[in-house]
Amino acid sequence: MDRPDRPLLLLDAASLYFRAYHGIPDSVAAPDGTPVNALRGFLDMTARLVAERRPGGLVACWDDDWRPQWRVDAVPSYKAHRVGADGGEEAPRTLGPQVPVIAEALAAVGLARVGAPGCEADDVIGTLATRALGEGRTVEVVTGDRDLFQLAGLGARTGEHDDHGGVLVLYTSRGVRDLEVVDGARLVERYGVADGDRYADLAVLRGDPSDGLPGVPGIGEKTAATLLERFGDLDGVRAAAEDPGSSLRPAQRTRLAEAAGYLDAAPAVVRVLRDADLPDHDDGLPSAPADPAALARLAGRYGIASSLRRLLGALDLPTAAVDDADRRR
Repeated sequence: MDRPDRPLLLLDAASLYFRAYHGIPDSVAAPDGTPVNALRGFLDMTARLVAERRPGGLVACWDDDWRPQWRVDAVPSYKAHRVGADGGEEAPRTLGPQVPVIAEALAAVGLARVGAPGCEADDVIGTLATRALGEGRTVEVVTGDRDLFQLAGLGARTGEHDDHGGVLVLYTSRGVRDLEVVDGARLVERYGVADGDRYADLAVLRGDPSDGLPGVPGIGEKTAATLLERFGDLDGVRAAAEDPGSSLRPAQRTRLAEAAGYLDAAPAVVRVLRDADLPDHDDGLPSAPADPAALARLAGRYGIASSLRRLLGALDLPTAAVDDADRRR
């Protein structure tokens, strides 16, 4: 059941199931030997997050398009090194078959899963967060992707009677047992930027090899933060590069000028969408399992009764279907 007084929890689903896959050996398997390490790990992570964060709603945000063509058109190197032989995302052979089963499990429990054509999960998250803030809700984003730091602190309020409000990013670099909480204050402390918009500007300047974004050669994270503090934002930095009277060093001016084409295109690639066209969905927590028969089938077929039981328990839902399937094994 939806709890508007509690945060909306947005899961970067691929980030979590990749972490689960690499954190749990693929010897963790179904009764027939099929690896289920990502499946079990994802369900266990979600159970822990629900139990500890007590959200009012939850959406597993999906990569319907992990490398949208419109981003590739802007910066052709975008994620190019991650393209597999079949043209899709290069991923471990035993991970791919687990992803649709994760989707089945979410549907059987009754948790929303949202993706959209031409959108990465980041764009779904940016759009849902923006909508939730417009409704006066707070948001918590769970991800291992620093790109989403651009949402940290968005919509936050200050005042004697306000809590943090807005968007918190729960960063999983140390796992879901030890989340790093990133808000606007953390961006200032850790990266030296004033807010999420300036973090996105920093990401453009710095680049990100893991996404195939080259950045401006010779301008790393600290230099980018210094330039943004001095000139306000990316537009201000670029204006200073074109102004012979500015305080930019000659080498910096040259590097920024040589990277002009990249700097024209990259902001649209780095910034997540805030207005994507998403399918209708209900982000409220279920008051009963959506499909007990499917839960029983999944529990028996994949040997994941304990993980499903943990997730159902965290949601305060009955576990009878899973228990029955477990007893029949």
